[in-house]
Amino acid sequence: MLFDSHVATLLGTTVALVNRLTPGLDGGRDVSLPLDEEALRLAVRDAINTQGYDVPVRRVTAADARMVATTVTEARRVVEDIDAGDLATAAKRTNVLLRRSGARPQLDTHGPGVWNLHFHGPNDTFGVGWSAGIAAGLAMALGTPDAGRLGVCRADRCDRVYLDTSRNGGRRFCSTRCQSRTKSAAHRARQTS
Repeated sequence: MLFDSHVATLLGTTVALVNRLTPGLDGGRDVSLPLDEEALRLAVRDAINTQGYDVPVRRVTAADARMVATTVTEARRVVEDIDAGDLATAAKRTNVLLRRSGARPQLDTHGPGVWNLHFHGPNDTFGVGWSAGIAAGLAMALGTPDAGRLGVCRADRCDRVYLDTSRNGGRRFCSTRCQSRTKSAAHRARQTS
């Protein structure tokens, strides 16, 4: 079994947040940090809402957005460590995130008879809760043989991260756009040789 749906959703959200809130390159295009509080709040809200949660996030405070952005910066380092095969460093960084967020397990219900394991922080603010969830998702991934399904795009001029949910675990790109761009470049190189 790969990741259960809850862990996959947490990891998918982490990937969406990392790709939106960390600077770098996305298929050759510059990605910069949101420059003001409003842009940061909207970026956090929109990245989380791309994951299709039952109840969309409507409001994110500036303090919560800053907290999530700080957590996401460290989460990116964890994914980079995993991608490099350095699981020991990834685990150390994740343990720091777990301690910093105060992540604690709790069973929550989403309807009669339906219980899911969630991770909360020491209070129920948005930033603390999401920071705890991000840390817990990374920890649960690192605690499986499938940790390597988190990675950094292999395309030239791209450093966005991905979660490989494919059956064969063969994903190496953040998007089909980067995959196609890389395959086209390889094809052109073969044609000119």
